[in-house]
Amino acid sequence: MGAGKSTIGRLLAKELRLPFIDSDKEIEERTGADIPWIFDVEGEQGFRDREQAVIEELLLDDNQLLATGGGAVMREANRAALKRGAVVVYLFASVEQQIVRTARDRNRPLLQTEDPAAVLRQLMAVRDPLYREVADIVVETDERPPRMVVQEILAQLDSRNPA
Repeated sequence: MGAGKSTIGRLLAKELRLPFIDSDKEIEERTGADIPWIFDVEGEQGFRDREQAVIEELLLDDNQLLATGGGAVMREANRAALKRGAVVVYLFASVEQQIVRTARDRNRPLLQTEDPAAVLRQLMAVRDPLYREVADIVVETDERPPRMVVQEILAQLDSRNPA
C-alpha cells in the first residue's frame, strides 16, 4: 500500500506501450461496487476469492501491465500465477513512507483502524518476504519521483532482455 503502483504502473505502461490494468479497479468494475463495500459485505475472504479469479484471468493476456492489490501475494495460487505468467516488479516502500502516502485515503479497508501504522508494520512483516519471493525486479520508491522509478525499472527490464 502506498508504494506508487497506480502512478508508476501507468507511466511504465505508457513507456512500454501496453495497456495498464489494475486488478482492484477491474474487480470494482465487474462487481459495480467499491473495495470497501466488498470487504463490508463479503469480508476479506470474499474479496480475496474475487481477486484470485480476476488475477488468474488477467494473466492469460501477457500483453499488458497488471498492477495487483497489496494483499494479492498472500495466496499461494496468486504467487504461483504471477511467477509463471509475468515479469513481476515489486515496488518497495518503507512503512514510514506508506504511512505518509495513505494517511488520508479512506478507500483502504485494512487501514480503517485506531492504529493504521501498526497495521502497516504487521502487513510489511508478513508480505515483504512474499513479494520478494515472486519478484523478478525489486525497486525502492521512497522519496523518489515516479519517473525515476520507471527509468530504473526500464533499465532492469533491458538488462534482462539484451537485444
